[in-house]
Amino acid sequence: MHTLKDVPCGATARVRGISGTGALRRRIMDMGIVKGVDIHVRKLAPLGDPLEVTVRGYELSLRKGDAALIEVE
Repeated sequence: MHTLKDVPCGATARVRGISGTGALRRRIMDMGIVKGVDIHVRKLAPLGDPLEVTVRGYELSLRKGDAALIEVE
């Protein structure tokens, strides 16, 4: 199983699912990250956290802890 935090900079991955629960899962889904959507990893911060992604035409910054909950293929 791969997660979004494992995707290298410049690559695109498709969401398979979100493994979080409760409010955290809902917050990720409210950002537009749902099963089947493509996410492009644009940049990593100098120390690797957070990472900047493009999803549904807009940019988001995600902490690596949150990215670890997003399963990708």
